[in-house]
Amino acid sequence: MERDPVCGMSVAPEKAAATVEFEGKRYFFCAKSCAAKFEKEPAKYLSAKMPEGMDRIGHSGGLLLIGGVKGVGGESAETQGAHTIYGEKSPPRSLSAVRDKKAASTTASKVAEAGIRYTCPMHPEVVQIGPGSCPKCGMALEPMDVMAVAGPDPEYVSMRLRFWVSAALTLPVLLLGMFGEKFSFGISAAAMRWIEFVLATPVVLWGGWPFFERFWASIVNRSPNMFTLIGLGTGAAYLESVAATIFPGWFPKSFAEMNGAAPVYFEAAAVITTLVLLGQVMELGARAKTAGAIRELLHLAPQVAHQIDNSGQEKDVPLAAVQSGDVLRVRPGERLPVDGIVREGASAVDESMLTGEPMPVEKRAGDEVTGGTLNTSGSFVMEARRVGNETMLAQIVKLVSEAQRSRAPMQRLADRVAGIFVPVVVGIAAVTFAVWAIAGPEPRFAHALVSAISVLIIACPCALGLATPMSVMVAVGRGARAGVLVKNAEALELLAKANVLVTDKTGTLTQGKPLVLATTVFEGGGLSKDGMLWLAGSLEQASEHPLARAIVKAAQEKGGVVLAPVEEFRATPGGGAEGKINGERVLVGSLHFLQEKGTNGTAGSSLPSLDFGMSGIYSATIVFVAVNDQLAGAIALGDWIKESTPRALKELRAENVDVVMLTGDQRETAMQVARELGIDKVEAGVRPQGKAQVVERFQSEKRIVAMAGDGANDAPALAAADVGIAMGTGTDVAIESAGITLVKGDLQGIVRARKLSRATIRNIKQNLWFAFLYNAIGIPIAAGVLYPWLGVLLSPMIASAAMSFSSVSVIANALRLRHAKI
Repeated sequence: MERDPVCGMSVAPEKAAATVEFEGKRYFFCAKSCAAKFEKEPAKYLSAKMPEGMDRIGHSGGLLLIGGVKGVGGESAETQGAHTIYGEKSPPRSLSAVRDKKAASTTASKVAEAGIRYTCPMHPEVVQIGPGSCPKCGMALEPMDVMAVAGPDPEYVSMRLRFWVSAALTLPVLLLGMFGEKFSFGISAAAMRWIEFVLATPVVLWGGWPFFERFWASIVNRSPNMFTLIGLGTGAAYLESVAATIFPGWFPKSFAEMNGAAPVYFEAAAVITTLVLLGQVMELGARAKTAGAIRELLHLAPQVAHQIDNSGQEKDVPLAAVQSGDVLRVRPGERLPVDGIVREGASAVDESMLTGEPMPVEKRAGDEVTGGTLNTSGSFVMEARRVGNETMLAQIVKLVSEAQRSRAPMQRLADRVAGIFVPVVVGIAAVTFAVWAIAGPEPRFAHALVSAISVLIIACPCALGLATPMSVMVAVGRGARAGVLVKNAEALELLAKANVLVTDKTGTLTQGKPLVLATTVFEGGGLSKDGMLWLAGSLEQASEHPLARAIVKAAQEKGGVVLAPVEEFRATPGGGAEGKINGERVLVGSLHFLQEKGTNGTAGSSLPSLDFGMSGIYSATIVFVAVNDQLAGAIALGDWIKESTPRALKELRAENVDVVMLTGDQRETAMQVARELGIDKVEAGVRPQGKAQVVERFQSEKRIVAMAGDGANDAPALAAADVGIAMGTGTDVAIESAGITLVKGDLQGIVRARKLSRATIRNIKQNLWFAFLYNAIGIPIAAGVLYPWLGVLLSPMIASAAMSFSSVSVIANALRLRHAKI
């Protein structure tokens, strides 16, 4: 096996999708998109590997920049070498990295010592040994290898503790700030200010300390972002309040409140800090669940394998000890430990984990089998071929992890303009201070300080910061009532723009589980349809085969009849079952099985035609029933198209969305379903790696791709798509890899989700427009532009009220989404 230098996936040279020769060596790729990326920047992918032994460096504050990106020390990674690690001799200038080094928990220290690398989802060129925050955008870094991290995320634990402590302290501060004058209970105004000061200080200085670190890092790295605004707003409100509490004489009397003291804004600083902490806890919690779901995938493989040695003795060995070429036994009901081929025996293997198909696949000597799939019936002996990181299961885990990391979250509009907005606000505040201090009326310094603080307070990012989260929060609640669960704002925005829907077949377009579709009886059998099903169900009670379970369930649902006991039951793996019911010899199984048993009426010329008398049956497995060596009837088992699917597809086509069926099932079956649903584009027989490549192919055509699926095999494609849509009836990893989950597993939910998406985006744009318009009007007034003509100077108290009004307006507008028609 060769390694794809772009995505790291193991590739068989003879099955490589593309090859590229560079500097005399040939490289193999899993997809053409990987080859195209390599051809553009071969040096980048060949150098972007951790040198031998380097991944064990234990500097928790070490920052690694890959691929010619400016390092925090000023040199580019190209001039310093492909890998620049800042250790103890060359400490990082990022305060977040310093904080991680000084105050990381024991868990974080162990992680750092293990050499686990973390990267920024928005800036993948930033790589750091150990957890921390990105020096460019302030986002919490995530592990590059989620399988290497065990236990809770220390960043999440820290933020959650800060939030709960801050929330407990903020509530009384908020009540005092809003109602202290009306309900003072004999406490003086000065004493009340000191109480607010004591309660708000730990919230701002301890709870909000990570934000001030990120604020400072944004200044040092010249990368203004939302944390720059948060730091300015909370810092200005808090410092002004501290000054007004400790040094009330600094402020002119014209700005004094009715009690003669300057106003304080402790409640604003504390509330902003607590709300931002809540947002961080929600974000980190969602990302931790995603990583946990990916790790759970590997648990599909058993941790112990039954190894057969050269003498034929069987012993249990740990999964990690299994090597290629080992001979293993797989018993009924067990999952396969590794990939390989069947050497002896036969069975039916449930490969729904891999293909998404509910029908078990018969396996005999020479057939390939995959680790993590479920052996449903017979026992067999297999030879291990691919173990460890080379198994299909490990490749799926790797694909999901990398696809999630490569899909950088879309920048919100507020973040895109922050690079301009923040410097402008700071500049205006500085100019305001200078003008008032030089040319203003006495007391000039006090006027200058108050005016500058008014500018910063009125420009506080409350409205700007609430614009998107509030709309998303309300939209998520509205979607939940309609059976649409939304994970993030990016998924909502992209879904409105998606022009290609790639959808899995089984479990998405169809029901996704084996069931009895129809029955038929033959002349000479002497049975009715219900009688034949009763006999088959009675026999199959003793079998654990998934198809047998479906027959038993169908028989029991026929008027609640009681099934008869079976005698002399015997099952033939890969064939069928036989036994006696009330003295009658009954056989249920494949046509070949019945022929081997000498059943009358099963010869090619005498076999009656199958007529189930209904349409819509596809991917059907036909099970024959014989009584006393006479063919009596047949049962069709398979899947069924969901009732809502045709209508949903019709509405999506009306919105100019191209629908593509993507399935691991055989092409004949897929085409039959496609014809019934009017789907023109079909990709059949596609493995999990190939599904992600199909998505990437459409993306390379500048299309915005939505992917709908429900199985672990769909997870790589769900993560690679611009927006993944998971069926709520699907696997955990599919749900965690998707940005949107349809609770009812109903494709009509995609139509509802698109309507919700468009309404939410309109609402967000309205909020942002108002926030910026408010700042455009409020900042000049706070700076004092009206003073020369009208003698009007905005006090910080009025600025705070205006800031609160802007926040209330944004919240009120967002609440309109509760009644959006979807």
